[in-house]
Amino acid sequence: MTIESNTPEKNLASASPAFARGTTQNGVRLYNERLVLSLIRQYGQLPKAELARLTGLSAQTVSVIVRLLEKDKLVIKGKPQRGKVGQPLTPFRLNPDGAFSIGLKVGRRSGDLLLLDLTGKVRAKVYQPYRFPAPQELLSFVATGVEELLKGLSPSQRKNISGLGIAAPFELWNWEEATGAPSDVMEAWRGFDLAAELIKLVSWPVHYCNDATAACAAELLFGKGSKHRNYAYFYVGYFVGGGVVINGHIFQGHSGYAGAMGPLPIYIQGQKPQQLLHNASLYVLEQQLLAAGLDHMLLAKSPDDWAGIEKYLDAWLDQTAKSLAYAAVSSMSVIDFEAIIIDGAMPNYVRADLVARTRKALQTFDTRGLPAFTIEEGSIGIDARALGAASLPLFANFIIDRDVLFKEAV
Repeated sequence: MTIESNTPEKNLASASPAFARGTTQNGVRLYNERLVLSLIRQYGQLPKAELARLTGLSAQTVSVIVRLLEKDKLVIKGKPQRGKVGQPLTPFRLNPDGAFSIGLKVGRRSGDLLLLDLTGKVRAKVYQPYRFPAPQELLSFVATGVEELLKGLSPSQRKNISGLGIAAPFELWNWEEATGAPSDVMEAWRGFDLAAELIKLVSWPVHYCNDATAACAAELLFGKGSKHRNYAYFYVGYFVGGGVVINGHIFQGHSGYAGAMGPLPIYIQGQKPQQLLHNASLYVLEQQLLAAGLDHMLLAKSPDDWAGIEKYLDAWLDQTAKSLAYAAVSSMSVIDFEAIIIDGAMPNYVRADLVARTRKALQTFDTRGLPAFTIEEGSIGIDARALGAASLPLFANFIIDRDVLFKEAV
């Protein structure tokens, strides 16, 4: 996966051994080590013989690679498994403590930090709702939040942190009227280099990615997206966004805007054509709550339970579903996707309802000339962007392109 990154020389010098391995080793050896790690990640655990079969490497080469990975504490032995004949086979699995990464999600109504281990398990999480994002307040949140995340790690575990990933909207200063933030606060983001400022706070490499693209990466690596080679991904956040996966890769395009989804023009009968983000975003629901005299921050303060707003939620779900169905058909007209995956910063029961309504709305469209496709529910939800951010250092150091992994283990 191509990512935007900012990794100055001083960070390379102080990086953990896990990160340094990616900057000094022979290219072929590095490729083979990542291949072995990625296959073990995909299947959970694998013995050397199966790793040799899947990679096409010799048994001796695989033994050397596994021995080095075990020495670096990136893999550990599992329980021996007896096959039909011969000696029991010892499988190897990822060592959860072998590497860690931190993910930061910068949202328009909340900031999130989480600590991820090498197996993809979230070890700790810090969540901060706010009325609007302000640069200096966000830096303060990161400074205190990172310390909170690291409280549960031993000194040796802290040495295995491979980097900090950032997931933030492009052009955060735009659409200030929708966020309700003061113009001077939003304008402060225009010349603010978040990655450069965070490098001053931490001693690890810093990686940057669009927030919706990061959510797509999380679905690809940890969610249902792993079973598809090609799909369009819609993430319904404060502003709807998304991503495009082609041949197992996140495709970001010439400028990194591929799969942005929000600017996609749609037409709903009786309305003027407008961008998808004005019909299928959480800010639309927030404005309806505000107009009704309700706490519009409820969506951010209580991301797992939206009880009490059913009257407003029902109408928003209908409009959003119709808009997403329109966008799905438009997307399928351009690329022959296997599936359309829909996720969002909302309770799981709301997401399930939204997907069901989108499928129903799709039935009203003329899809002649298009291949059959499915609309599927995403699997990560509110943590998708932060999880995707935390995956960036893992992609950079330990994970190989997924197109080489589409093989069947026996």
